[in-house]
Parts: sequence; structure tokens; C-alpha cells
Amino acid sequence: MTASQALEVEKKYDVGPNAKVPRLEDLSGVVRVGKPHTAQLEAVYFDTPGHALASRRITLRRRSGGTDAGWHLKLPPESAPQGGEPQQRREVHAPLGQADVVPEALLARVQAYLRGAELAPVVRLHTKRTTRALYGGNGVHLADLADDRVTAERLEGQEDDAGPAGEGRTQEWREWELELVNGDAALFAPAEKLLLAAGARPAGHASKLAKALGTAARDVPGSGTGDGEATTPAVLAGKRAPAGAIVTAYIAPHIEELLAKDASIRLEEPEGVHDMRSAARRIRSVLAAYRKLYRPAPVRRLRDELRWLGHLLGDPRDAEVLLAGLAGHLDELAAGPGTDAARERVEHKAGGAYDAGYRRLQEALRSDRYFRLLDSLEEFRDNPPVRMATVPPGRKVASKAVDKAAKRLRRSHKAALHARPGRDHENALHRVRINAKRLRHVAESAALLKGKRAGKVAKAAHRQQKILGHFHDAVLARDLLAGLGPDLDRPATAEAYAALLKRQEELMADTEAKYRKARKKSRDLLRRGVL
Repeated sequence: MTASQALEVEKKYDVGPNAKVPRLEDLSGVVRVGKPHTAQLEAVYFDTPGHALASRRITLRRRSGGTDAGWHLKLPPESAPQGGEPQQRREVHAPLGQADVVPEALLARVQAYLRGAELAPVVRLHTKRTTRALYGGNGVHLADLADDRVTAERLEGQEDDAGPAGEGRTQEWREWELELVNGDAALFAPAEKLLLAAGARPAGHASKLAKALGTAARDVPGSGTGDGEATTPAVLAGKRAPAGAIVTAYIAPHIEELLAKDASIRLEEPEGVHDMRSAARRIRSVLAAYRKLYRPAPVRRLRDELRWLGHLLGDPRDAEVLLAGLAGHLDELAAGPGTDAARERVEHKAGGAYDAGYRRLQEALRSDRYFRLLDSLEEFRDNPPVRMATVPPGRKVASKAVDKAAKRLRRSHKAALHARPGRDHENALHRVRINAKRLRHVAESAALLKGKRAGKVAKAAHRQQKILGHFHDAVLARDLLAGLGPDLDRPATAEAYAALLKRQEELMADTEAKYRKARKKSRDLLRRGVL
């Protein structure tokens, strides 16, 4: 079943039952208002008994009636609207299908939040919607004003603040909803003045589902309502910002990134594996650097589980990069039977590794172990297991963490200089890359304290990491080619393999020279304090 996506940009208003819709033609830029069109909409909302979706401002419904009948999944924006800004949410639509079977294209996008829990109907809404279309010059459809009279019914089995089953389970209200179609967001400010003058007021709820559920969806564990949410840029800007605030502020968006990319992997979307892997690495690096702030057991478990997830993500990602790189190198060779034979064997080997790794990853993403990891990450974010009553100043702790990571990088660089040529030297450079990556992530966390030098350190470490990443890719490609073994009875195939191997050796030499240059350029920077 196919699904389509759109960005919903709207503002909601509470309004009394007898309020009159104002003259929308008075809005600047509105040339004509279409005739009111009324439709009867019936929607059933699905969630878990604990409202795992609603607590994250996610709604999943099946609606009949109107022009957009079907399954609708609404996902929250990356950041909450500020002040009077309109609400933006990403909508994913799928055809009506069966009443009690959520389309897989939508279900895959919420598995990271369901974590094995079953979906069930929680609310039924009946809406009498009267829509007025607003048109600008040249007949452009700017926006729609929906005048909704809503009856909401809490479905059986939902006991909460509304009372036991059967009590206080039906609500009625009226609201206006102004949603952009092809218009500009500048329309909202004058429209709000007009609507408020007509008796409306900004809605006290983000969605009809939220109003129907009342307080039932608030303060759900894992919904981001714990202590971690108190971390703000203003707190981090001060010289006395606590060290724990740095960690929370740094890992929180990466936890959200990890959750968001879960769907990309399940749906096999491009870059999903890479993005989740990067988020997991950043969290793990910072937990390691600041581990002494917290009780050791929970941090150790988190790091171990993130390492497990990282290995699962690494197998398909490495194979994907390897296949793409060798495909490009094969394109550089002269066309012919030898190149074709080499391409076939490379694609079979690297493609097979990618497929097998992706299958293992998707299986893991359905496991209880993975869901427990997601629970633990959110619990750490919302209720950090600090080991002391007074958390030390962030600037001091962050500076020390960066200096320690830089020292670690310098030691690995010296080890690479003295390593024996060949495999030992290659492994040593790989260790340099890992330590450069850790320094980058720790310096990024320190940069939250407005540390300009920390930002420069992060960029310098990133340059070294990126260069040595290309070196490592060439090593992996060389090893794969060596393992394939050319067909010596076919000179053309052997020649193609030889050309590919030579290309990897050239890349290794070139990237190592670039690394030495980048290392020399940033040597002084990485020796001094950052904050």
C-alpha cells in the first residue's frame, strides 16, 4: 500500500458555538472567498493503552468523509513552534484499506515509539466541517478556513483522568483551523487579528486528539517531560552551567535523530543507516567522555548496548560504502568482458554482505533488546543518573574532557608513526580515526558553552576523521578484492583486478599524505585548552 507525504502548516483557534465567521475578504491579499462547503467526517484514532503516540504529539487515524479520506499519520516538527508561529507537522497519507489494519507504510514510522505495544482505537471523532477556501490573485488557492463542530468519544477500556469507563467520555466543542495551501505564512498574522476580533482565541490544544484525551497523555515516561527538558540554551550560556546540562543538551537531539531514523531503516530509505549510526556514535562518545558524572552501571550498560547497535549498523553501512566506491572505480576502467566479470563478482560479494547485514539489522530493530535500549536512552535523558548531589561546573568538566580526548588522539598518532609498515600501521591509523571521531564529538558538546575554540577543535578533528575514513575505505576495498581472487585463466579479468588493487594503493598513499598535512596544520590547536 503506497503512502504520500505533505507538510501541514496551520493554526487552531477555540471559538464559541454562536460565533460568526468574519468577512475573510477583508484580509490583505485575499481576492475571493469560495462558497462554504460542508462535509461530515468520521475519524478513529489509534494509540497504545499508555498513549505512546499522543505523548509525543503523534497522531494516527483512519478518517472517512471529505476530500482526504484515508489513513493519516501526523508527525511533530523537529522543533516546537515559538510564540505565535503556526504549527507545522509532517503528514503521511495512505488509502483507506481495512478499518482495523494499519498500513505498513505508516506502522513502520511509529515502531520506535510503540516498542512492541499493540495499537487499539482510543478516540472516535465526528466532525461537521464547513470549509471556506481563500483565493489570491490569478486564482491562487492561498488557504482554507475550516469551521469544525466536533463530537469526541473516548472508546472503551480507557480509564484515566476523565473518569472510569462510561463517565465523561463524550465532549463537544467548536474550533477554527486556518491551514495554508499555496499561500505564505505571512497570512497568519492579519488572519489572527481578524479571527480574534470575531471571538476566537488561540487553541489550548495542539490537536483534536489531545483535547479529547485531556490530561491522559501528559507526563508519560519517555515523552520528554523529565528533568532533561529543563536544559535550555540560556542555561548553557552561563559560566556556571552544570556539566550534566551539557551532556543532556548534546545527546537529546541525537536521541531524537536515532528514533526518527528507525523508520528510514525499516522503509529502506537512503542514508537511514548512516544517520542512525552517527547519532549512536555521538551519544556513546559523550557518555564515555563524561562517564564520571554518573553512576557507572547505567552508563556502562548504555555504552555496551550502543556498541551492539553500532556493530549492527556498521555491517550494511560499510558494505554500502565499499560497493559504491568500487563501482565508481570500475566505471573508470575500459569497458569489456574483464571489467564486466570483475564488476559482477564485486557486486555479488559486497552486495551480498550488504543484504545480509541489513537483514540482521532489521531483525534486531524488532527485538526486545533494541526497545529496551530506546527506553534506557530516554530514561537517561529525562532522569540522568548523576552520582553526586552537586554537579561540577560545565566549563571545567568540558575543557578537561576535550583535553583528555585530544591527548588520546596524540598518543594514537604517535603509535601510528612507530607502527610496523603493513597491517599494524593500517590498524594504528584506524585507531587514530576512531579517536579523532571521539574528540570531534566531545568538542561539539563543549561548543554548546559558546566555546569558539571548541568548535575549531571539532572541525580539525572532523577533517582528520574524514581523511582517514577514506583511507579505511580503501583498505577494506583492497581486502575484498584480495579475497575474491582473480581468474588467472582470463587475463582481461586479472588485469581489471590489478587495476582496482592499484587504485586502492594509490588512494591509501594519497589519503595518508593528506592526513599528515591536516595533522600538522592542527597540531598547535589540539595542544591548547578549549574553554
